Amino acid sequence: MEIWDIYDVNRQRTGKVITRPAAWGQEAYHLIVHVCVFNSAGRMLIQKRCREKRAWPDLWDVSAGGSALAGEESWQAAERETYEELGLKLSLKEIRPHFSVNYSRGFDDFYAVTADVDPAGLVLQQSEVAEVRWASLEEVRQMEADHTFVPYFPGIIDLIWQVRNNYDGAICQTG
Repeated sequence: MEIWDIYDVNRQRTGKVITRPAAWGQEAYHLIVHVCVFNSAGRMLIQKRCREKRAWPDLWDVSAGGSALAGEESWQAAERETYEELGLKLSLKEIRPHFSVNYSRGFDDFYAVTADVDPAGLVLQQSEVAEVRWASLEEVRQMEADHTFVPYFPGIIDLIWQVRNNYDGAICQTG
């Protein structure tokens, strides 16, 4: 059973918690994290969600992700989810999310990190992850078109690739 902090519209903890999957009020939000692991060749490690998953079963997704637990900061949730799902230990304490997306029930933080790992050496959480592999942007775009990738808002996947090595803000500093 997961316990989540409840946040207000300004992303401040309210001091209240809920138990997943309890419903909560209109002005209560929670935090979700997504970790996108890239290799030095610019490919992203993607995971295929287990067939038994309640949300988006049997679809490909970014490297790791899930809800922050009560008391966790975003970076702690990102480290924990990556370790739980992939057996990959990351150090994200000094890393900010590359971007956040507000949605009707909360906040989605997206991290992009580089780690040249061998997918065969990862320890997958069997209840969450069926398989992993490296994929190019073009391959993920094709999966989106084929409806075999989690349906993120249009452009989110492109944005992940564009900002993965950049903390210079929303204005492109090159070009």
